[in-house]
Amino acid sequence: MRFLLTILILITACDARPQTAFDGQAALGYVKTQLDFGPRIPGSDGHRKTGDWIVQKMRPLADTVIEQRWNHVTAAGDTLPLRNILARYKPQLKERILYLTHWDTRPVADASPILADQKKPLPGANDGASGPAMFIALAEVLKKTPPQYGVDLLFVDGEDYGNFARDEDVLLGSKYFADHLPSADYRPLYGVLWDMIGDADLKIYQEVNSIQSAPEIVARVWQTAEDLGYKNYFIPQTGSAVTDDHLPLIKKGLRVIDVIDIDYVEQGGSKDYHHTIYDTIDKVSAHSLQVVGDVAVTLVAGK
Repeated sequence: MRFLLTILILITACDARPQTAFDGQAALGYVKTQLDFGPRIPGSDGHRKTGDWIVQKMRPLADTVIEQRWNHVTAAGDTLPLRNILARYKPQLKERILYLTHWDTRPVADASPILADQKKPLPGANDGASGPAMFIALAEVLKKTPPQYGVDLLFVDGEDYGNFARDEDVLLGSKYFADHLPSADYRPLYGVLWDMIGDADLKIYQEVNSIQSAPEIVARVWQTAEDLGYKNYFIPQTGSAVTDDHLPLIKKGLRVIDVIDIDYVEQGGSKDYHHTIYDTIDKVSAHSLQVVGDVAVTLVAGK
């Protein structure tokens, strides 16, 4: 019995050990910083402060930082000030890898089980803050160890504002980027969308649209995770189809997949945190960010 317990402890310790220079604890701190700004609803004070902070963090870490700014008029007639933030490494190289994530939060927690909570803003610890936090911690690694390819880290805005069922006022930043690429011949080797990747109970399945559009990229990412010892988190099985920021880019001919833990539920229970007031920092973990960050780093690591 003592021997088996020792083996289990060793396995757990091995799994918990970082596999790259990525710092999951620092990434968790960046989640908290975003939450401290408040909801990041386009047009809000928290949204403006977060965008400024991302630019401030990325400028000394990347070779080039570009902002795409525009106004979007919603179906209800409201005008949203939006901005994408593109941080580039080795911008002169044609062979590039595109990573993207959204940094805005949904204006209402409309999936909350209590009716009164459905009009409250979404905290967005996982759905909105985990991706940018991972990107900033990743940028700190790339600053010290330049990647073997050109790398673009794209923070897209306005992903989560409106109605997904009607494709109304959603995926705004990725749609804008797809129509305003960095150059006419911009064709990355591949792209990866990282969304909701901080879930403390991390289980990432292979998203259906990704498998259909770029199966070899899905295989590359999941094999990288397995090689790092993370097969328990990157599950090599087909999950659901997700309407997400990779779709506008796929329509433009870019080979982009979605890495998303869409099943954002209570561990061992039935409570769903997605688009609810319960998407708070206690639902994300430094370990999950470490796992995903290790995979992201390894995919672009220098030779």
